[in-house]
Amino acid sequence: MACRQALGWSEGEVMRPESKPCSRLMRHTAGIFSVGGALAFWVLCRLHYGPRITVPRSLRWASCGVISTSSTSALLVRLFSPECEPQNIAAYDRPEYKPA
Repeated sequence: MACRQALGWSEGEVMRPESKPCSRLMRHTAGIFSVGGALAFWVLCRLHYGPRITVPRSLRWASCGVISTSSTSALLVRLFSPECEPQNIAAYDRPEYKPA
């Protein structure tokens, strides 16, 4: 699924064993961006509604921010990260792989 090979950004090299596996990298990136997305969309909600803001509205906007930013960032990591190229997933992202 990685676009790096299609765009010519990859030489097909295998990552070093101490690099993060693709699934963990996607999970960590999505977690970090979910906090930022919640805060950013909460601010947008405050700007949009002004004094008419309610708790359900702000929670709704924050949850939309969490979902949209975390899924978008995980997708971008999956598409453009060298750890998520097929040869690296095959080498290091298997469930039975345990780094030394």
